[in-house]
Amino acid sequence: MVANDHTDPRRIVEHGYDRIAEQYPEWANRVRVEERERYTRVLLDGLPEGAAVLDLGCATGELLTKQLARRFAVTGVDLAARQIELAKRCVPEATFIHADMTRMRFPPASFDAVAAFYALTHVPREEVPPLVRSIFSWLRPGGLFVASLGAGDDPGGVEDDWLGVPMYFSAFDSAGSRRLVEEAGFEIVSAREEAAEEDGVRIVFLWVVARKPVGRD
Repeated sequence: MVANDHTDPRRIVEHGYDRIAEQYPEWANRVRVEERERYTRVLLDGLPEGAAVLDLGCATGELLTKQLARRFAVTGVDLAARQIELAKRCVPEATFIHADMTRMRFPPASFDAVAAFYALTHVPREEVPPLVRSIFSWLRPGGLFVASLGAGDDPGGVEDDWLGVPMYFSAFDSAGSRRLVEEAGFEIVSAREEAAEEDGVRIVFLWVVARKPVGRD
């Protein structure tokens, strides 16, 4: 049976972000500011000028893509068409693709870094390990993977009112999230739980900085 728009996680996420595309950057700029800046800095400091960077779940481009595009050749991917439309206006020097990140295909060794900020917890968790394996293949040897992953066990469900829309979330706990990155072949540089208040609710992510070993295809 094919899931309808009310039960399919992809459609829930797509439609939700289409509806909140304009308000999401304003909200996001008020929450988790320090950690977003910290892990953006990892990319800015860890890559050479002109590096090829893939931004998964790029949203409107205002939160991460715009900063990266000042120094790097950035490709942004997002599921929500409205967000991609706004991103193209916000960061015209970047390349944007309206697509489901779990179904993307890039040639091996296409990128020097892949970023996924607050995006992977919108993916059904059983699809995250194969996605991370794909990310590993898309990276050049020595490439960086910087991402926020789940820190609490959640088999998947819909929050009825998240910023005014239904939104799907799913996650492994911190140990499971770290393990899937290692099993994809990455060397962990750091893996740190980051907690912050989101509209009065304490939310924890596991932030992972990982590197594709030199000599690995």
